[in-house]
Amino acid sequence: MYSILRSLTKSVFTAAAISLLACNAAEATDWTSWRGPLQTGESLEHFKNAKIAETPAWTYDSHSRGCPVVSQGKVFSFGYRGEKEDLVELLSCLDEKTGAKLWEIEIKDFISDTVYNRYAIGSPTVDPITKRVYLLTAYGVFGCWDFDGKELWRHSLMEDLGRLTFPNSKVGSPVIEGDLVIVRGITANWGSEGPASDRFYGFDKITGELVWSSSPGEVPPVDSSFSTPILTTIDGNRVFIAATGCGNCVAVNALNGKALWRHKLAKAGVNATVVLHKGTAVCIQGDENVDTADKGRMMCVKIPSTFGKEQIVIDPTLDPVAWKANEVWRNSQSSASGSPTIHDGIVYQITDTGSVIAVNAETGAIVWEAKVSNGNTHSSPIYVDGRIYAPLMEGAVFVLDAKDGKELQKIKLEGNCIGAVALCNSHLYVHTTEKLYCFPIENEGVTVDAAPEAAPAPTPGPAVALQIIPSEFVLNPGGKASFRVRSVDASGNVVGDVKKVSWATFIPPTAKVKAQIDDAKFNDANEIVANDDAKMGAGAFKATTEDGLSGVIRGRVLPKPPFEQDFSAAALTQEFPADSAYPAYKYAFPPLPWIGARFKFQIMDEGGEHVLGKSFDRLLFQRGTVFMGTSDMHDYTVQADLMTDGNRRVKSDVGVINQRYAIVLKGNANVLEISSNFERLTRTAPLKIAAQTWYTLKTQVKVEADGLNGTVYAKVWERGTPEPEAWTLEAKVNPVHKQGSPGLFGFTPQNQKRVFIDNVKVLPNP
Repeated sequence: MYSILRSLTKSVFTAAAISLLACNAAEATDWTSWRGPLQTGESLEHFKNAKIAETPAWTYDSHSRGCPVVSQGKVFSFGYRGEKEDLVELLSCLDEKTGAKLWEIEIKDFISDTVYNRYAIGSPTVDPITKRVYLLTAYGVFGCWDFDGKELWRHSLMEDLGRLTFPNSKVGSPVIEGDLVIVRGITANWGSEGPASDRFYGFDKITGELVWSSSPGEVPPVDSSFSTPILTTIDGNRVFIAATGCGNCVAVNALNGKALWRHKLAKAGVNATVVLHKGTAVCIQGDENVDTADKGRMMCVKIPSTFGKEQIVIDPTLDPVAWKANEVWRNSQSSASGSPTIHDGIVYQITDTGSVIAVNAETGAIVWEAKVSNGNTHSSPIYVDGRIYAPLMEGAVFVLDAKDGKELQKIKLEGNCIGAVALCNSHLYVHTTEKLYCFPIENEGVTVDAAPEAAPAPTPGPAVALQIIPSEFVLNPGGKASFRVRSVDASGNVVGDVKKVSWATFIPPTAKVKAQIDDAKFNDANEIVANDDAKMGAGAFKATTEDGLSGVIRGRVLPKPPFEQDFSAAALTQEFPADSAYPAYKYAFPPLPWIGARFKFQIMDEGGEHVLGKSFDRLLFQRGTVFMGTSDMHDYTVQADLMTDGNRRVKSDVGVINQRYAIVLKGNANVLEISSNFERLTRTAPLKIAAQTWYTLKTQVKVEADGLNGTVYAKVWERGTPEPEAWTLEAKVNPVHKQGSPGLFGFTPQNQKRVFIDNVKVLPNP
């Protein structure tokens, strides 16, 4: 199987290079990603006497805060439909000419912080070579579909990699680079990737296997970011440039994820996608500046022309002189989340105050400013043949003359414009919070620039390392996983496949938890096989060739139901320092293979018992979710003993996760709650919850034969008393989540009162 996939991947990459070199003008009109064919928001179409038609050619009923994409006669949009419990996000495929629905995928939110219907803040991305479309949601559903709507693969990045969600729900857009598809997000995974960080991930675009992960910024981040990586070539390396949730502009090797450079821009997250100009990155942000108390700035910083073995860090706290010297210019313009476009050395930007500005990319000087609205959220302009098309929050698209900002046309729409517009084949596409519009561009003639030819694939240099795919694995007892091994040069270019390697357990020298997997071994076919009685564990393996090339992968062994976990055997050897609220105490790390457990929970002493307690060292993690299994699990029971600290007036929330439903004892509200997203689905039953009292919670999810309807069951009783016959709460749901990892949940508002968990059981449903 993997040899077939390897051959397919290599042939697709070769075909992509050949096809791009032969790209004709018709293909150049396609708008396959939200920033268009040049990654800049520029169109390659030119019109004689262009005007947007007053009446749309067609509309489609779905809400969105994103941008549609267009390829080969099809329009792909990321939207949502419905209210409250009925709300679903949509990947829609429409006929380009008529707007008729060809197919549609519904995706249901789960365990997210999304509020105020902040859905579809992103865009699908099309790979026209393989005819595939990719989409990532805020709650971490990342999938690949072909042009006929067939799902080819899907991941749950929340459950598999610890993706975190935030109320702003910004998600962005995948990026295609060769045989990779790259996505980003703040994750709190396990082991060395347990600390929350704004990370980038490179997946094989054909198989969906993880190839690399990258943490180029600072830990922890301040905010999420949906800045789209912009691809370029620097010093023979395929590199992407992006802004991060920790306030940096970063350069990362797109082929292997190596962090190459970062320049500190702001104290908080930077959301805007950058534009590149003559070896520099033009960036804009709307939060607190690094060196002043003012908010917001547009700046131009130099990108290194060469990179070294270690990441180049430009930060005012480390070297303020070097930081200042690396800046080309700055001005006081501000945009919290809207991205610029650039054409012929002029940067065009919609500001937070509702102005459209033109900025000289060489000097930062304002060329012109046009006040068109009272404000802006997320919206980004595009450049089309001497005109700026600017969607604004008020629900209108403004057409401005790119030379002087003169308003040429204004199209009023239903709903708010909170994304960007796309232009393809003389039609303008704009998605509002009410519907998707397609407007003809009336004209007296059209010409199309040829898309720039892709550079020939580089000749790989000498092999210096191994790249092993997938780079991360999960096994159950008795299970196995296969790997592809290939050699790569210093730039990440593939040199060739490697058939014979030797495998050995590997413990990184910086690991705080010295762990390895003892119950799984590699065979001669590069397969790792877990023993039938393998215990839960996590660790890394190193593959080495006879001539000394090596590469490292990491993975976990997770039990199948039934399994139980208590914490009585944990040795409390770590020291947590005293603070104003608590004295110093001893603790142990939570189980290493659990996703998201580190920095959210600790094993600690409570009443003479070793239990899992909510840690208070990071306010970012006051709401903590932990996943103990794989995202494809189903038909299981989760039971645990739970307790909240506090008093009659102040308590916290604690519970479990079963098949993407959070079942929680809400301390202050004195209810048992079943929810997924608390604005979408919430069912409660009164429950008097006493602080410092242990309760036992038991939960199940049952799916009906139709696969759509289901019921979430929960019962709770004081620990040590008989289990009641009846369920305390039953929640009927449609559509029901049919799979998902078991997990744990704790919410300690402002980290005031701890919660505790013990005697966790995951059992097959009866």
